[in-house]
Amino acid sequence: METIHFPRCEAQEGVRWFEPGGGMKTSGAEAYRERIRGGGLESFRMRVRQTDLLVRAERNLKAEAASLIQEGRLQIENYIARNPSFATTLTPWSPDPTATALIAEMISAGRRAGVGPMAAVAGALAEYVGKGLLCHSGQVIVENGGDIFIKTDRPVTAAILAGDSPLSGRLGIRITPGSTPLGVCCSSGRVGHSLSRGRADAACIVSRSTALADAAATALGNLVSGPRDLKRAAEMMSGLEGISGGVIIAGSQMAAWGEVDLVSL
Repeated sequence: METIHFPRCEAQEGVRWFEPGGGMKTSGAEAYRERIRGGGLESFRMRVRQTDLLVRAERNLKAEAASLIQEGRLQIENYIARNPSFATTLTPWSPDPTATALIAEMISAGRRAGVGPMAAVAGALAEYVGKGLLCHSGQVIVENGGDIFIKTDRPVTAAILAGDSPLSGRLGIRITPGSTPLGVCCSSGRVGHSLSRGRADAACIVSRSTALADAAATALGNLVSGPRDLKRAAEMMSGLEGISGGVIIAGSQMAAWGEVDLVSL
């Protein structure tokens, strides 16, 4: 079984989309990426401006991935040029019939999770690239700052790295081939560059929509200031339509719900 390690999502609400030096450029991020092994898939890294993806596919698809990243970024940048507050708002964005499918997915994800549309940008872009690459490879994994789009024909495990929590790296979410394509996203108020109003060590969401998983992970993390908030946050998020399940960690305590197969690592 393959294990994928991820520390948190780059939920990147607001101006962090344009923040110089943002994204996966810390030593911790590099270290966790070095731990991704196995599965018989070829790995390659793609960087286009602030976007920094780790892609795994059945063969090297750098040219195809670069084109998809540029297409996705252009849609987002053009929309922001016309609607500057789209990049900074922390509240849901109104539906826009003129938006492209990628932008509409971000808007929908943010509205369903009750957060700004840019909370879904990393997951939405990972899914956009991943689905595009499925035209060239039957198996694709795209990791974008800890937000992961997965389509495989073998079981994989997404390991949860949660900063200084004693649970960090000791638990994983097992994903079966039949449940993919799938998004697994994680936010944190204590690890990395994610913008969070809470203090969770890790707030992870699993969904068929990677964009929704990303936005919902941000919303989940916003609900947790400490271990006492875990139960309430899990109960509130368990009713969100389109979410398969989730895991949230604060200190030495955690809560999980839904169709999440947790395994010890």
